[in-house]
Amino acid sequence: MNTGMPTPTPLPLGELPRLLSLMTGAEKHAPSATSTLDVIWVLYDRVLRVSPATREDPERDRFLLSKGHGPMAYYAVLAAKGFLPVDTLRSFGAYDSPLGHHPDRVLVPGVEVGSGSLGHGLPLAVGVALGLRAQRRSRPRVVVLLGDAEMDEGSNHEALALAGRQGLDSLTAVIIDNRSATHGWPGGLAARFASEGWHAESVNGRDHAALERAFSHPRDGRPRAVVAVVEPKE
Repeated sequence: MNTGMPTPTPLPLGELPRLLSLMTGAEKHAPSATSTLDVIWVLYDRVLRVSPATREDPERDRFLLSKGHGPMAYYAVLAAKGFLPVDTLRSFGAYDSPLGHHPDRVLVPGVEVGSGSLGHGLPLAVGVALGLRAQRRSRPRVVVLLGDAEMDEGSNHEALALAGRQGLDSLTAVIIDNRSATHGWPGGLAARFASEGWHAESVNGRDHAALERAFSHPRDGRPRAVVAVVEPKE
């Protein structure tokens, strides 16, 4: 989608608190946003090969936000990286705003999928990775961000089993673990992914250097899961 508007100048990490403060309203789901902020920043600042100029390039990397409720961190990073004008953030949640309480791929530049009910992001990411493989595009990587409670959904377990058996090494799932899950998993989330053939590890979800190392691991024929541990949800 070409808006015909000039590309805003990218902003540094230190601007994120100000950008988040521009989005107001009673339905902010603030903990859901702040828990994802560091991960999304590291991805867009250091890892993903996508920019406002290349967001329609077939060879771009794809980022899918499955944890779509509370998308303010995502919007703030997109604005900081020049995908949308900063002033647009002030309209968050308004009746005629493109920035809804879940991101919309038709309305927000750079958004790959619209989110809604939890449990769809990983299956969608598996489908995107398989589609790219069918097109013989080996360069793009597909990164999907989920929440730990979202892993209670059975659709995710079917998707992670398929991805491991298909050896989708273009796929990375990053799971924000703020101890919101109802039941949990024996041995932890990383062990659950590893049991299905993924390369899986847990890292401090606030440590930018550790996150970058985890995301930048060379492909080895397996999908990758990064469990980003943050402070517990209150």
